[in-house]
Amino acid sequence: VQLQASGGGLMQPGGSLRLSCAASGSTSDYYAMGWFRQAPGKEREFVAAITWSGGTIDYADSVKGRFTIARDDAKNAVYLQMNSLKPEDTAVYYCAADKKSPWQTGTLNSAYSAYDYWGQGTQVTVSS
Repeated sequence: VQLQASGGGLMQPGGSLRLSCAASGSTSDYYAMGWFRQAPGKEREFVAAITWSGGTIDYADSVKGRFTIARDDAKNAVYLQMNSLKPEDTAVYYCAADKKSPWQTGTLNSAYSAYDYWGQGTQVTVSS
């Protein structure tokens, strides 16, 4: 699976951005999708994840109520809508795919080591 993230940019605090992640390759398997971010000098951290069916979603506490993850399997895409952006949201954002067995499709991981495929990252900068 190849992942291509896009949609990052410079935004003022309180603004919104929508990140997109386009998937190609073996997309017929069961993949949970996640977004992670990494700020300079910090470790990569979990942001949000969504199961293969879209029925279960998880968010980091720091983004709950502000960010929304969604997937469109017809377009092989996953999105991250980011509202009420804060300077501390500044980071490189990565989309990732976690290949699941059929009996695991309802589970999610927040550990980046669990994810099998990664996109190249897109920079989000929140600054006035």
